[in-house]
Amino acid sequence: MIQAAPGQVPWHILPVIIISQFCGTALWFAGNAVLPSLVEGYGLAANSLGYLTSTVQLGFILGTLVFAFLLIADRFSPVAVFLVCALLGAGFNLSMAFIEVRLDYFLLLRFLTGICLAGIYPVGMKIAADWYETGLGKALGYLVGALVLGTAFPHFVQYTLGDLGWQGVLIATSAAAAIGGLLLYLTVPNGPFRQKSKVFDPMAIWTIFRYPKFRAAAFGYFGHMWELYAFWAFLPFVLHYWFEAYTFVGDVSLWSFIGISMGSLGCVVGGYISLRKNSKMVAFYMLLVSGILCLLSPLILQINLAPLFLGLMLLWGFCVVGDSPQFSTLVAQNAPAEFRGSALTIVNCIGFAITIGSIQLLNYLNQHYPTRWLLLPLVIGPIFGLLALNRQKVK
Repeated sequence: MIQAAPGQVPWHILPVIIISQFCGTALWFAGNAVLPSLVEGYGLAANSLGYLTSTVQLGFILGTLVFAFLLIADRFSPVAVFLVCALLGAGFNLSMAFIEVRLDYFLLLRFLTGICLAGIYPVGMKIAADWYETGLGKALGYLVGALVLGTAFPHFVQYTLGDLGWQGVLIATSAAAAIGGLLLYLTVPNGPFRQKSKVFDPMAIWTIFRYPKFRAAAFGYFGHMWELYAFWAFLPFVLHYWFEAYTFVGDVSLWSFIGISMGSLGCVVGGYISLRKNSKMVAFYMLLVSGILCLLSPLILQINLAPLFLGLMLLWGFCVVGDSPQFSTLVAQNAPAEFRGSALTIVNCIGFAITIGSIQLLNYLNQHYPTRWLLLPLVIGPIFGLLALNRQKVK
């Protein structure tokens, strides 16, 4: 694979990385988008939502660890790694459309898809870092925004192609991932600033968490992650509950897409604000607003006024992930330089492991408590994160 020489970045590089990241991460919530059809038509249990989502997260965690231990994106061309993972992930996702509808089969395929996503999302960020020595913060804001849109995309496909059945959603998201991988591979060479990272050191966890500023940034990120994926996973369920309770004529898939995709705008807006202010301020206030909405969620879900209810949910979607690029920046800035690669891997893995806990908690509560209380436990994350950020003067 050709590696570009240092110099001015061609205009198409960032747009192509963004588009490919969007297409590849469309695999993430494809199972969530089709689950209502499977529950209704094939008798899958309603609590399958939490299991399908957690299984993808578990695969992603394992994948990031394996990639870090084996230095996959350093030993091989990262754009080639992205292509292979996009094609394999598309294949596993597509397989769900042509096998017997059984939860155990689907869990295995979602787990394998999660492993492949470890070669799409983090590797896409590495490719951007290989091209942008300066202005990386803004570039990462766009990339996380692309992840958000990719996460929301299956719900949009379900809304637009629902007449083709749930298989059509899986086919469309698989095609998108394959196209994204090919587009990146054919048009983006390895970046001029590509360098071999240091070997991943799992024992570094005992060292890096001794640094108070790094610990504050990491704990803030952990609080953010407790809320983020659980909110995304259960947003369609909450919208369905409210639409039925107040006889609102609206499509759950469409509003789920709009609600989640608002986060891409939050990432971009937050990125630009951070250039004038700082990442800590953006992360703090985004997390504060989403935390307030968590706390008020039992009241929000009883609002019998569609513009106000939907407006608050869209605001929540804007803030719930708008802090994500800024937390990534804070973690990188406050990590010891000699352990930066290992620190980012460790924090990423712990963060996604935390999402499994919050998703499974909501999965349990959904079976035993009224829906209006479902999102309230998510406030634990923002409270924890805000206290961590406020305790230390991170950069």
